[in-house]
Amino acid sequence: MAQQNDLLKDIALALSLLTRLPIRLDEDAYAQSARAAWAYPLVGVVTGLITCIAAKLALWIGLPLWSAAILALAAGIVVTGAMHEDGLGDCADGFWGGWDPAMRLKIMKDSQIGTYGVLALGITLALRVGVLVELLRFDNWALPLVAVHVASRAVMPAIMTALPHARDVGLSKSVGVVSMHCAQIAAGVGVLALIFTFGFYGIAMALVAAICAYFCITLTRAKIEGQTGDVCGASQQVTEAALLLTLLAG
Repeated sequence: MAQQNDLLKDIALALSLLTRLPIRLDEDAYAQSARAAWAYPLVGVVTGLITCIAAKLALWIGLPLWSAAILALAAGIVVTGAMHEDGLGDCADGFWGGWDPAMRLKIMKDSQIGTYGVLALGITLALRVGVLVELLRFDNWALPLVAVHVASRAVMPAIMTALPHARDVGLSKSVGVVSMHCAQIAAGVGVLALIFTFGFYGIAMALVAAICAYFCITLTRAKIEGQTGDVCGASQQVTEAALLLTLLAG
């Protein structure tokens, strides 16, 4: 029973950290934030379902596919507070707007968005909407969409395990050091979701997610020599876009 309660607490903590859902936890619970990283992919079940519900409601009232796709994407952004999109924009600005790690981290902390951030967000949002429009033409699109939400969040603990903290403050630093065991569980949940949904093709999609994680780790190490909350959010966005494109190609 105690172990079951710990699992439920981890899931609630992951939802509290990665969404804007009104989940109230004791302050002491956040001391276990690193342990709860294994549950990040399970947050994708919630965000994926909310995205699907928004799309189904839009289609039910007779809106065209492009409207349903935009509203579905908007619902997912609202439930996460645009946390991951913010991370992508900050990383794009910092990684390519600064000349050294210190300057890049300073730019990433700036609340203003620059050209690189606007372009990165514009491209990924356009890709995601475009893929959703095509997916909605099929009958059974909901489960694949949820699986992508799950798998894209499975890369975040890997980033947090592979790289040290780039700052002494921030969301990622407050979470703490994520163990390899937690990262492996998260990766396993993501792989199982893909294989369960797509069968043999799920292995190819899992490989795409692994490549995205490796790319994000390598690029981040070269640019700022460590990870931040923005890096974790950016890795989710990059992986989600890549998985959606892989899904459409298949």
